[in-house]
Amino acid sequence: MDDDAYNELVSSLTPYEEAGGVKTYTNTVSLACPACEQPFDDLVICRDEFNSLELSKVLDLCVTTHDDDVLLFTHQ
Repeated sequence: MDDDAYNELVSSLTPYEEAGGVKTYTNTVSLACPACEQPFDDLVICRDEFNSLELSKVLDLCVTTHDDDVLLFTHQ
């Protein structure tokens, strides 16, 4: 994902939570996922080399990268 697309995406989402190297945004405007083109629920950005995610529900995930960050798009 290029810088312009990344900046536009993040600026359109609602910040939700940040802990350690993980930051979560909620998709309150029904943007389309860049991987599957369906609306996604949350964007999870993993900034550290290693991250552990504790998921409380089963989710479908789409994945891309920006610079060295991993971007996870969740679908319920």
